[in-house]
This record gives sequence, C-alpha cells and structure tokens, in this order.
Amino acid sequence: MSTQPVIPPMQPRPLDLQSKAMRFNTARRSAMNYFVSSLAILATLIVLAPLAAILFYLVYKGASSLNLAFFTHVPAPVGEPGGGMANSIMGSGVILILASLMGIPIGIAAGVYLAEFGRGKMLANAVRFTADVLNGVPSIVMGIAIYSLVVMPQKHFSALAGGIVLAIMMVSTVTRTTEEMLSTVPHAIREAALGLGVPKWRTVLSVSLRTASPGIITGCMLAFARVAGETAPLLFTAFGNQFWSFKLNEPIAALPLQIFVYAISPYDEWHRLAWAGSLVLIVMIMVSVTLVRIYASRGVLKGGS
Repeated sequence: MSTQPVIPPMQPRPLDLQSKAMRFNTARRSAMNYFVSSLAILATLIVLAPLAAILFYLVYKGASSLNLAFFTHVPAPVGEPGGGMANSIMGSGVILILASLMGIPIGIAAGVYLAEFGRGKMLANAVRFTADVLNGVPSIVMGIAIYSLVVMPQKHFSALAGGIVLAIMMVSTVTRTTEEMLSTVPHAIREAALGLGVPKWRTVLSVSLRTASPGIITGCMLAFARVAGETAPLLFTAFGNQFWSFKLNEPIAALPLQIFVYAISPYDEWHRLAWAGSLVLIVMIMVSVTLVRIYASRGVLKGGS
C-alpha cells in the first residue's frame, strides 16, 4: 500500500491593516463618505432655504400688521384705516372643513378599492387614470367646471360650491396616496387574518388600513395643504364676502380670496393687510399639519400600538 505525503492546509495570511494599500482604501472610503454626506446636507439646505426665506419675509412684512383688530374685525371700507380678516379666517375654516369631510372619505374609499378589491379590473384602471388626470388639471379649470355644474343651477355663489371644488382637488391626491400605502402592507399580514377566519372587509379595516395609516394621514395632510391656499377655484364658487356669513348656501369670505383682492389694490394699507393675511394662512397650515402629526405619532389616529 502506497502512502502519499499529507500536505498541510494553507494558513490564511493575516490582514495587514497598516499596509499602504489598506490605508489608501480606508482614506478613499472615508473621503467618499464625507463627500456624499456633504452633498446630502447641501441638498437638504437647498430644499429648506426657499421655505425659510419665504417664512422670514412673511414675518418681516406681515408680523407688524397683526393685532387684535385683524382677528376680530371685518375688512374696512376703501379709504378707512384698520379693519381685519376675521370673516375670511372663519370662511377659510368652513370651506376647508367641508372639503375635508367630502374629499378625504371618498379618496380613502377609492384608494382602498384600488389596492384591495380592484386589482386587474377595468374599473380600477379607469379610476386610477382619472385620479392621475385630476392631479394635473389646473385648479382654475376645476373652478369653472363647478361654476357650471353647481353655481349656475343654484343661481348664486356659495360656500358649499367652494367646498365641493376643493374636495375634488383633494380626492385625487388622497386616492393615489392611499393606494400606494396599502400596497406596501405585506401580504402575509392579510393572509394571517384571513386564515383566522376574519372577513375580507374586516381585514381591510382592522389590518390593512391600520398598518398603512401613517402614510395615509400624510397623504391627507398633503392634500389639505395643497388646497388651503387655492384662490382661482374659489373665485368661481365661493366668490368672497365683505361681511360675516355663516350659511353654506351664501357667498363666503376666504383668506386666499381676501389676500388676492388686497394684493391687487392700489392702497398701501391693503397691501400691508395682504402680507399679514399671507402670514396667518401659512401659520394655519403649519399648525394644522403639525397637530395631525403629533396626534398620529402618539397613536391617537393610528389606533394605538
């Protein structure tokens, strides 16, 4: 019987971390890390710079015009100093509440249908295409459409018409956001609920929607912020009002409308109030979005842990 020499296994060479090649590679990777991190920070600053500039300029131009009369009085007649935008602030709140009550439920329902029940169906494709088209339609076109469909049959402008046109603008954004957020929910979660005998509709409400609720809430906030400053569609629907109005079937004031009227006027006093109204409008949007985010992060809108 022949014997063959046993070749011992080769031992791996220890890695020399102090070699010239390793030091060069480490330095290159560190430099690349700092470079990309700097680019990310620069991009963030570029995005935040316009927002900071707008807020600073609004505070600079409008803060000096804010006083108690601004929040408690209606606009003063032409040529008289003072006055405020109390009726416009109230009117904006009414119109935005109407729009949210109509647009958000419809948008969420449409998104649930697209993500949970309408996969591969022609109706779902038509709904998705319509939502995408509505996202790109100019707001003034929507205002003219609602003017023809709602205002003209009623023979008068109204807060309800303003709420309808803003609700239609919200539906498309909420629909697509809801669909995308529900698509990120793992199928294993749905299958686990169905395997336990939970009905499909209850699975959607208790599992899918609850899991995707943070993203859906973010989409609703984006839609709200988008329509809060719209002026063109309200010119054809709500029209504006110089006095207090609490009825939904009458013309109603709104901050964007009053800012527009004051901005194009030749009076310095009205220009000053327009800057103050712009600042109040931005603050209203920021406060609303911040409150929703706070409640959502605490689980009040997510249904808890």
